[in-house]
Amino acid sequence: MIAALSHLARLGRAGFVFAREGVLGLIDPKPLPLSARMGLRIARLFERRTTEGATTRLSAALTRLGPTYVKLGQFLATRPDVVGPVLARDLESLQDRMPPFPQAEAEATIEEALGQPLETIFISLGTAVAAASIAQVHHAQVVAPDGPKAVAVKVLRPGIDRRFAVDLAAIEFAARNAERFSAEARRLRLIDVADNLRRTCVMEMDLRLEAAALSEMAENTRNDPDFRVPAVDWDRTARPVLTLDWIDGIPLSDRARLEAAGLDRKALSRAVIQTFLRHALRDGFFHADMHPGNLFVDTSGRLVAVDFGIMGRLGVKERRFLAEILYGFITRDYKRTAEVHFEAGYVPRHHSVDAFAQAIRAIGEPIHNRPADEISMAKLLMLLFEVTGLFDMRTRPELILLQKTMVVVEGVARSLDPHLDMWKVAEPVVREWIERHLGVPGMVEGAGDGVREVGKFFGEVPSLLTRGAALVEHIDVITRDGLVLAPETVAAIGRAEARRNRWTAAALWAIAALLAVLIIAVW
Repeated sequence: MIAALSHLARLGRAGFVFAREGVLGLIDPKPLPLSARMGLRIARLFERRTTEGATTRLSAALTRLGPTYVKLGQFLATRPDVVGPVLARDLESLQDRMPPFPQAEAEATIEEALGQPLETIFISLGTAVAAASIAQVHHAQVVAPDGPKAVAVKVLRPGIDRRFAVDLAAIEFAARNAERFSAEARRLRLIDVADNLRRTCVMEMDLRLEAAALSEMAENTRNDPDFRVPAVDWDRTARPVLTLDWIDGIPLSDRARLEAAGLDRKALSRAVIQTFLRHALRDGFFHADMHPGNLFVDTSGRLVAVDFGIMGRLGVKERRFLAEILYGFITRDYKRTAEVHFEAGYVPRHHSVDAFAQAIRAIGEPIHNRPADEISMAKLLMLLFEVTGLFDMRTRPELILLQKTMVVVEGVARSLDPHLDMWKVAEPVVREWIERHLGVPGMVEGAGDGVREVGKFFGEVPSLLTRGAALVEHIDVITRDGLVLAPETVAAIGRAEARRNRWTAAALWAIAALLAVLIIAVW
């Protein structure tokens, strides 16, 4: 009860801030229930008069609500299926920039985390060079065999984990209630959205996990000729502290320096696209925040990525799905592209493969009629996900994140080469994956995996038989004597049901009245 009231209070504050900043004016009241329309009309009485655009109002509201909501906005920018493509594009501009916290607090955090005095850890530690909602970065120097070595030191904001925990609990509360009473919310899987946000934030607040992501990416790309990541200094890394090599490179956002250095921008553009596809298809592990500020070019002309707080993963099934879809569009084999959706179990079997192929053709043919430099794989996937909604395909968060990252990656690539032929650049990477995994080598490897799985199954047969016999005995007892619950269990169920009935109505009316935008936006 106390927890529910706390969540409602926090959601109420969020609703008030959204109302005050004019964000609720972006909501179309027509599809809302009568109670929500009335609540929306009342809430808009608190709206301050402003000439600012929708993007500015939304960004101002999220910034005012604090770091958790800034992260929520950035996260929802990767979910156009939830907030819509217009708001998703607006949220992309949300800047995660905060004033730095005091140098003394950063030094105290480092000393406590690493258990040593600062002077024994670093030769020097400069003031913060960048600060965001979760952490800030310092330039430092450490002792190395060949002299002082420059490193970047990322330090968490003190107390940030406690604040995120409270705010995320309120957001999850809103998602649970939304799914409970809205079929559209269940289709969008808002509970999964909230869970993914929590996992993302937890990973970002344990810098050892970011270090592990860096290490995994370094291992995956050790033989890549055009990409690398900075090395992690594990001796100077802990939960609130991450130390890695300092990157002396040119940001891809600095066009003037790229041109002054005489770098081949067309080659860099191809490398950006092929690197991303290679990571997604070959490794199933990709950098999900590849904006120009996180990409550098080193002195040897290689791409260097930083900030591994948001990563994406694709399983074997998702990688095959992606590769066959892209290859199907490249070769205009729409029937095969449709079959892939059914084979993956993404589209229910009661739908027609031929009807689905026809819908996909309606997406593919207009794209093939455009000039090469106007073709967008990200837009193609976005249109595809819109069509799949008509065929009851449930949203796949990992694929949505992939599509949203592809939007950013394509934007970076086209800023370097406006005439980039996306299909021509992508085709070698996609074809290589198809030949490797769906050709003869893939069949041989799949057969080997199948033999191992069969062997594992036969090894577990004795245990399965034992558990099966025990289950049969339990079923026989239940059939003969009935299912008996302990008195304590019956009493607990009664108390829980009473609490649920008492608070459900109150929670619903409070959420509607306070207009928690996280619930309303999906109706």
